[in-house]
Amino acid sequence: MRRRARRITAVALASVLALVLAACTPNAGASSTLPKQVAGGFSSEVTGKLKTAVTDAMKQAGASGAMVGVWAPWAGSWTDGIGTTTLKGSKPVTAGMTFRIAQNTMPMTCTVLLGLVDDGTVELDDPLTKWLPGLVGVDGVTLRELCQNTSGIGDFQGQLNHIFLNNPTRQWPALELASDGLATQPFGKPGEKLGVSMTNFVLLGMALENAAGKSWQDLYSHYIFDKLGMTSSSFPGPSQLTVPGPHPAGYSVGIDPAGAVVCEPMRDVTQLSPSMGWTASGVVSNVPDLKAYVQALASGSLLSEKSAKAQATGIPNGSDWQKYGLGVQILGPLRGSAGAMPGYMSAMYSDPSSGLTIVVALNNSTPGPAFAQYLAQRLASIVSKVPAKVKGAKVVAGLPWSEAQMTEAIGKTVPCPPAK
Repeated sequence: MRRRARRITAVALASVLALVLAACTPNAGASSTLPKQVAGGFSSEVTGKLKTAVTDAMKQAGASGAMVGVWAPWAGSWTDGIGTTTLKGSKPVTAGMTFRIAQNTMPMTCTVLLGLVDDGTVELDDPLTKWLPGLVGVDGVTLRELCQNTSGIGDFQGQLNHIFLNNPTRQWPALELASDGLATQPFGKPGEKLGVSMTNFVLLGMALENAAGKSWQDLYSHYIFDKLGMTSSSFPGPSQLTVPGPHPAGYSVGIDPAGAVVCEPMRDVTQLSPSMGWTASGVVSNVPDLKAYVQALASGSLLSEKSAKAQATGIPNGSDWQKYGLGVQILGPLRGSAGAMPGYMSAMYSDPSSGLTIVVALNNSTPGPAFAQYLAQRLASIVSKVPAKVKGAKVVAGLPWSEAQMTEAIGKTVPCPPAK
């Protein structure tokens, strides 16, 4: 009997040890199917083209700094911090500096939703009112429609942008943001059409907090950060006004109450309350961590096969090569997102087949998320043409856009052209 008790104790200790090791191991439970990254960087010619693309964008956006990473498993990689942490400053930016990732938080919020679906806590097609009973104006809306931006609910961002910029440290209750969104012009009826709205993700945040009985700091950590070893990523509370970790200052021009851009003066908006977007835009991260996440997002490694397929199943969004999944943009072979909030804009995309991955961030949010998206697409176009270092290595499929097209598109998004 004593021997049997010792055996049971040993088994129990081994089980506890295994759980501890799994919790401490980066990427535990999140194995990726992407091709193995070849060692080394790109040629000086390719690196020069990539750096030119980023520095051109910095000048157009009025940014003092950029953090960027480009990974082409068949050909090489390049990560860099370019410029300085402040306008007219001297401290150099490094590739690992943190920044507010803005709407790149949205796919993370949907990954948490699908993780809760996999755990049996919620169902993807649960009505929102199941988890937010008594809320007016959301009848017929499901959790899936919130993530896919097909709820029809209006976006609070347009009417509140000027307040966010003029009073960045104000703390916003989630219910106030949601109420302002519900009071705006709706995009349509639930399930009718695509209408990107930050309100959807605030409502989703409120619902899942109720369903799981946990804070969003805990939810992001449990379902994403801890599994991927994202040690530089966090979800700051509403009163935490400073970006955690070493970071460049964040800049933006102003917006008047009518929504018009006011190009001067340039504002330092580094300090702000992340509550202005909460579960739609509140996460802070860096280039290496976003690489880990967007590759997991593209490959579906954080979720069950069924949930990963649901997240990557898109509806048309413009041209035939653009779709929108559950919080995820699908641009040709790439999956990911782009975002902008006062101070920073960024983009992250990855191809689940070739492993091509782009992450880029600039410290001026003025041109908006489309600018960051087009810059990422320009970088992808440059490296898509680089030949494989190893015979037979998988390369990216042909991209349905050119570098010239993206360069032109970037220029069209700039509301305040730089002085010549």
